[in-house]
Amino acid sequence: MRLANIVSTICIFLLFTGYSAAQKIDSKVVDRWVNDQMYEAITEHRDLVSIPCDAFYPEDMDKNIEWLHTAFKKRGFEVKSLSTPTIPIVLAEKKIDPKLPTVLFYIHFDGQPVDASKWDQDDPFTPVLKRQNAEGVWEIVPYEQAKDWDKEWRAYARAAADDKGPIIMFLHALDILEQQKIRPAYNIKVLLDGEEEKGSAGLKKTVEKYRDEYQADRMIIMDGPAHPTNRPTLTFGCRGSTSATLVVYGPKLPQHSGHYGNYAPNPAFRAAKLLASMKDEDGRVLIDGFYDGIKIDAATRAILEAVPDDQKSIQAQIGIALPDKVGNTYQEALQYPSLNIRGMSSAWIGAQTRTIVPDKAIVQLGIRLVKETEGKRMLALVKNHIEAQGYYVIDREPTEEERLKYPRIATFRPRGVTNAFRTEIDSPTGQWLTSAIQRIYNEEPVRLRTMGGTIPITPIVESLGIQAAIVPMVNMDNNQHSPNENLRLGNLYNGIKTCIGIFTEPLPKE
Repeated sequence: MRLANIVSTICIFLLFTGYSAAQKIDSKVVDRWVNDQMYEAITEHRDLVSIPCDAFYPEDMDKNIEWLHTAFKKRGFEVKSLSTPTIPIVLAEKKIDPKLPTVLFYIHFDGQPVDASKWDQDDPFTPVLKRQNAEGVWEIVPYEQAKDWDKEWRAYARAAADDKGPIIMFLHALDILEQQKIRPAYNIKVLLDGEEEKGSAGLKKTVEKYRDEYQADRMIIMDGPAHPTNRPTLTFGCRGSTSATLVVYGPKLPQHSGHYGNYAPNPAFRAAKLLASMKDEDGRVLIDGFYDGIKIDAATRAILEAVPDDQKSIQAQIGIALPDKVGNTYQEALQYPSLNIRGMSSAWIGAQTRTIVPDKAIVQLGIRLVKETEGKRMLALVKNHIEAQGYYVIDREPTEEERLKYPRIATFRPRGVTNAFRTEIDSPTGQWLTSAIQRIYNEEPVRLRTMGGTIPITPIVESLGIQAAIVPMVNMDNNQHSPNENLRLGNLYNGIKTCIGIFTEPLPKE
């Protein structure tokens, strides 16, 4: 009798409020809801991406912050700006029930700088809607026709995909739930970062200060592209990143190659030999300890092989006949740290070429990190390798005395470190998100163990000590960071649907 009374009380409460608890929702019903919402989503996306969002211009970021405050308050969020040394953080919170757990969502609202002359439209911040005609040419569609949208149409503007697209997906999924009187299954916090493309310097300096503000039971990062198939995708980690500048020295000034060729050591040749000592012919790093701690067991290999990649298509897309042999597949290659030459410079080339022995060769090195490889340790391994090749390694320009004392001199200047993170796919978070996608799509998501890029959110993940995962929703071919960035409308549709699935999936009890 007591149980019956409790159930009756709950039913009366739900009837009175007009809201239902999170429930199993038919996928076809959700499709109808999202279809009915698309025109409003396309229109609001146009509004948001019309605001310039290069974080080098704080006055433009203030306009974005104002827009975000208005948009999230409209959806019933408590919204505030958290001060940082640079661009403020926007934190929005929607409290459903104090007894429920909380999920923290991370999205950034800045975009890469633009060179308007390279875009196929008048202004990267005057969005245009386009469709591809029979000849394969992208032609403009007036936004007034967006009520008859097609999944292959695309909205072109800076940050259309990276990362304002997910903001619109998030908001319009909530609009649909509000229309259907369905409450999210947990409390929601949204951390909106205004300088991710610059490395999130402000956010990183607030980790301890705003720890209580950010605290949650789970974290979802909405950034990055979905799998090229555009199937719903879950990613459970990202590579970290660090870098260093390497300078190899020759004579203190460029010297005439006729007078000093065969006498003054050429730093470009020395740098080439030094760099060649770091990798074998198949692209594997030869630096001692570089791959320590990484094991691909049978269970991990099964996860990697389940990703529906087309190796030949990947090779054709980037234009290579044969990939490096660090791992047997593209997915396996991402499980290892990589050593990259980001750029090289020595003397002059082209019309400025001169008959000289250069004074120095400059190399920008980059290291992509994985969970098992801590950044400072990896930088130390590279430095140790350079020293093992007979170099006197310093972190500044050599003095006159050092030039005359040491036959081989190199400067090695490390940069900052953003470490990798990874949540295991079979973790409670992995099971929760997989269940949400399966329920809303009636199919398995593509599950990636890690993504190749770096998201500077890792310090937050580490500080809060919570499981995090990435839910990438935009199209892979969105021209991210490049001219003609775009969002495929089919991905906007799927992103809204994905958010509905996640919002209505209760967190598992632990």
